[in-house]
Amino acid sequence: MPRIRRALISVSDKEGLFDFARALRALNVEIVSTGGTAAALRQQGIDVRAVSDVTHFPEILDGRVKTLHPNILGGLLALPGNPRHREQLAEHRIEEIDMVVVNLYPFEKTVATGNVALEDAVEQIDIGGPTMLRSAAKNFRNKAVVIRPEQYPAVIDELQKHGGELSEATCAALAREVFHRTSTYDATIAQYLDAAMNGTTPLHATFTVSAPKELDLRYGENPHQRAALYGEFGKIFRKLHGKELSYNNIVDIAAAGRLVAEFDEPTVAIVKHTNPCGVGSAPSLAEAYEKAFATDKKSPYGGIVAVNRSLDLQAAMRINEIFTEVIIAPDYPADVLEFLRKKKDRRIIASSPALGQQHGLEVRSVPGGYLVQEPDITTPQGEGFTVVTKRKPTAGETVAMKFGWRVAKHVKSNAIVYAAVDRTLGIGAGQMSRVDSAMIAARKAADAGLSVNGSAVASDAYFPFPDGLLEAVAAGSTAVIQPGGSIRDAEVIAAADEHDIAMAFTGVRHFRH
Repeated sequence: MPRIRRALISVSDKEGLFDFARALRALNVEIVSTGGTAAALRQQGIDVRAVSDVTHFPEILDGRVKTLHPNILGGLLALPGNPRHREQLAEHRIEEIDMVVVNLYPFEKTVATGNVALEDAVEQIDIGGPTMLRSAAKNFRNKAVVIRPEQYPAVIDELQKHGGELSEATCAALAREVFHRTSTYDATIAQYLDAAMNGTTPLHATFTVSAPKELDLRYGENPHQRAALYGEFGKIFRKLHGKELSYNNIVDIAAAGRLVAEFDEPTVAIVKHTNPCGVGSAPSLAEAYEKAFATDKKSPYGGIVAVNRSLDLQAAMRINEIFTEVIIAPDYPADVLEFLRKKKDRRIIASSPALGQQHGLEVRSVPGGYLVQEPDITTPQGEGFTVVTKRKPTAGETVAMKFGWRVAKHVKSNAIVYAAVDRTLGIGAGQMSRVDSAMIAARKAADAGLSVNGSAVASDAYFPFPDGLLEAVAAGSTAVIQPGGSIRDAEVIAAADEHDIAMAFTGVRHFRH
């Protein structure tokens, strides 16, 4: 168990520092410190020894060189049980340092604004800090290393209970966190420099993901799979009530949140297994929910409901009529929250306004590696599309096409969506044939008692043959929106003209595998 007699403290984050340092001094721990940290401690009346008194060398180059010295690194890396090391320490008059308390220059915070100059960012790359941290962490059986203010209370508590000693298990846990932190820090620097020096592409020479564990999950997609959530999902989707989130809940919440964020008007999206069951827009959320629910009255049971407005009581009461796993809204008035909390297991999620700005890379593992891509955030929403048929769409058809196009982007391929101006009418998802998707979407609309006569149909990718288009025409659609780009586009256009159908090409495909 390392006994802590001397601690080197050099921190940019002064939170909790003074109470921590006073507690160390009460345990007769000598404090060695640098520049600004030493000055701050002295202002609080805390006895501090300057690092230059240990190195016998002044801080130079505007503080760039102060702890990179054999008297510091030797005091951290020496093995007390190694006779040769002890001889060398004595020969060179190197004093052992038992604890390092360091947090790194705020590089991440500096570059997070997005408008920092390269020179200013580079100045926030810490050199001495990671070196001291890694040195102490490597020697964890004999040294302690503290990197976060949140660790201070537990460290002091253990020192007080054990006569100034820390267990090897504690020191090992502290050391592991150091290597997680420094790897994240270095990855952030590398990614920033790649972006700053290598253009705007986010697909750099090395792909690195480093994110803190947010929570352990009971299991993954299935009970025999272990799973955990990493990153800051909880800052974007904050759980206000209900059972713990499952792996599948989290995937569905992300899908529902992204879908409803596509709409500016009051909108409700009902999602099951990442696919929309129905989407509706209206002046009130209660009306919008009715439209979304009408698309498919069977599938929403046990599903996810997402809205893009503060959830009012009328809409909440309507949603409450069937079992819903998760409700997502940007805000909940107190009376609505009280009402929804009567069902103790249902998850109630508050979505952050930052959801619309979450455009990080999408990652999927494959045998032997990872697929990484930019997110699909290009949604023309029908604006600027090219009408390719003789008949132009009416104003109503144009609105319906835009509505369906926004939804089709979030449906698993092959995707077909029959839409009116303010709602989905039928959705066909995940079929191997686009014709089958068109047939299923029309059948589901009929099962729900909805007519697709005069509807617009949206297809996430081009119709490779006229048959898919003709299936939609047979169902009653009068307008089509699709990317175009097939070698048989001329045949598909001719089929649309033959049936007096208006069709537009967007030039943008929205495959979703």
